[in-house]
Amino acid sequence: MFKISFYSLIVLFVLGACNSSTETSKQESVVKKDSVIAVAGDCQRLLIQAKRMDSLLLSSEVLDPKLANEAIILFNGFGSNCANDSLAPEFLMKAGQVAQAIKNYTKAEELYKKCATDFPKYKNRAACLFLLARLYDEESMLNNETAAKIMYSQIVLEYPNTSYASDAKAAVNNMGKTDEQLVHEFLKKNK
Repeated sequence: MFKISFYSLIVLFVLGACNSSTETSKQESVVKKDSVIAVAGDCQRLLIQAKRMDSLLLSSEVLDPKLANEAIILFNGFGSNCANDSLAPEFLMKAGQVAQAIKNYTKAEELYKKCATDFPKYKNRAACLFLLARLYDEESMLNNETAAKIMYSQIVLEYPNTSYASDAKAAVNNMGKTDEQLVHEFLKKNK
């Protein structure tokens, strides 16, 4: 019942967005293939929709790929078009996390980069950079050790007194080591 209501809301949103022809109402928005374009004054409505979607995702036991893709579009649309809102980088990072969760690693990379680049003063930028570094570092994801090292170095340089910096240093030290080597080092260190 709840899913039917939610999908009805999405359909109404899309139909409402496509309803006007050349009119530039403050309540309009246009849904394109992979982004939402906000018209002036529409950020409040996009924020409400993004928060609803976030709540829906958090309450789901299993991540539905179709719903996840809708969330990515909505979160990215809000984050990209409402950059003056303090929650814009939060939703860009959430979009990246959702993309990563559905194994769309190139989209996650794009969103994390956008968040870090467009919002250099974002309070959780170090976390965003670390998520990007992990995307590069993981064999099952983007598997780009060179890019991972660059990102980890950037974290250490820009955020030296954070747990992200110490985690980045550890990640660089552990690159290329097998699980057996890591266990051996751990046991040797803790004797």
